[in-house]
Amino acid sequence: MKPAYRYFLVHKPFGMLSQFSSEAGALCLKDLNFSFPSDVYPVGRLDKDSEGLLLITNDKQLTHRLLTPEFGHEREYHVQVEGFPDENALKPFFEGIRISGEQTRPARASVLEPQPVYPPRNPPVRVRKTVPDTWISVVLTEGKNRQVRKMTAACGFPTLRLIRIRIESLSLGSLLPGEVRVPGKNELFDLLSSLYK
Repeated sequence: MKPAYRYFLVHKPFGMLSQFSSEAGALCLKDLNFSFPSDVYPVGRLDKDSEGLLLITNDKQLTHRLLTPEFGHEREYHVQVEGFPDENALKPFFEGIRISGEQTRPARASVLEPQPVYPPRNPPVRVRKTVPDTWISVVLTEGKNRQVRKMTAACGFPTLRLIRIRIESLSLGSLLPGEVRVPGKNELFDLLSSLYK
């Protein structure tokens, strides 16, 4: 009998762990206002300080495909950075950046035009009135620990806020922090088609 695969898209809020068990009293996925089946798990992680799209499933083959570095699927982030990086400042992303003693794979980065407007974060982002901030898009095909933050810092533009908006063809869309939805059949078909082409 074919197993019943389940898929859920979550907008993980700031300050929440990407797991179902709490640590040191921190919020976790179990605290969301949603009843998940007992056999599903998050695919990968967003650190506690990051927000955005998280895929939760019991599809182990898909999980393996998304977590194995050699398959290199895309993850897109909207990143609020301190300062105003121009095209030249973002060039290192395209070549790969040395962080924590390792060279990252080439990535893509660009200033978002128009600048997006996201609901305020709780607690609010630290803002310095004398230093501008800018939203950029960063697209990676790997997932090293705190990679985006380390890459922007290496280029001289510390990350203030980080929101993952896409995993391959799956999009955060209009999901608000803490919301959960089941992806449609077409979304799953597009995801599986892109991963198994």
